[in-house]
Amino acid sequence: MNLQMDLTIAEKYNSGSQRIRVITESWVNQNLFCPYCGGSYISHFENNRPVADFYCPSCSEEYELKSKSSSISRKVNDGAYSTMIERIESINNPNFFFMHYGKTDLRVKNFIMVPKHFFTPDIIEKRKALSMTARRAGWVGCNIVLQQIPEEGRVYIVKDEVAQPVEEILSKVQKTNFISGYKLDARGWILDILNCVNRIPTRTFSLEEMYAFVPELQLKYPENHHVRDKIRQQLQLLRDKGIIEFEGRGRYCKL
Repeated sequence: MNLQMDLTIAEKYNSGSQRIRVITESWVNQNLFCPYCGGSYISHFENNRPVADFYCPSCSEEYELKSKSSSISRKVNDGAYSTMIERIESINNPNFFFMHYGKTDLRVKNFIMVPKHFFTPDIIEKRKALSMTARRAGWVGCNIVLQQIPEEGRVYIVKDEVAQPVEEILSKVQKTNFISGYKLDARGWILDILNCVNRIPTRTFSLEEMYAFVPELQLKYPENHHVRDKIRQQLQLLRDKGIIEFEGRGRYCKL
C-alpha cells in the first residue's frame, strides 16, 4: 500500500475542495481492498451518486469516503442532518471510510473503516442551523461523532502511517458482522453495552461494575424498567459472539 497520494492527477482543477476530492478518491481506487471479503480492489461509482462513493465488485458492499487534513479521532463533518438520519434508518446505508491526510505532504496518516451497522442516530450530532443571511439559510448539517462508536467498530486500515495487516482487518470486520442482523433499536443496546465494557479500564471486569452504568442507561431508555436484566442479556450475547469471555462468578474478560 502506497501511502503517498498523487497531487498531479488534480492539476486541471482550480477548486481546493475538488482537488482534494479527486486526489483522495484516486488513492482509494488504487490502494484499497474490500474490508469485508478481501477483494483486491473496490470500484468508484459514477459521480454525484447520493448514497455511496465506492463499491466492491465481489461482495457488493458500498462505501462512502470522508477525508480531512486534521485528526479524525473525535468527529467528522457530514451533510444534512435529516438526510443522515434517514439513511441510518434505511436499509441502504453504506459503510464509511475516514481518511486523515497530511495537508503539506499529502500522505495518508490514518485511514479507518466503520461498518454500517455501527451507525445509529446517537452518533450523529446536529449542528446549528445556518443563519438567515447565509446562502442556504436554515440548513442544518451534522457531525459524525467517531468517539461514540465502540472501538470494535473503528477498524484501522492505516494507523499512524503504518498499513495494518489485511488478515487482522478482515477478522475484526467479520467479528462484529453479527450486529448487522439486528434491527436499529436492538443494535443500539448492543453498541451501548460495548461502549460500557470498553469504558472499564481493566481487561477483566465484574457484573457489578457493569451495573454502575444502570443510571445512565435508564436515562437513555426510560421505558425500559429492567435495565439490569438487559445488561446481563447483552453480555451473554457478546459472550456467545466471542467478544468477551465469561469466567464465572459474575466476572468477564475482554478478548
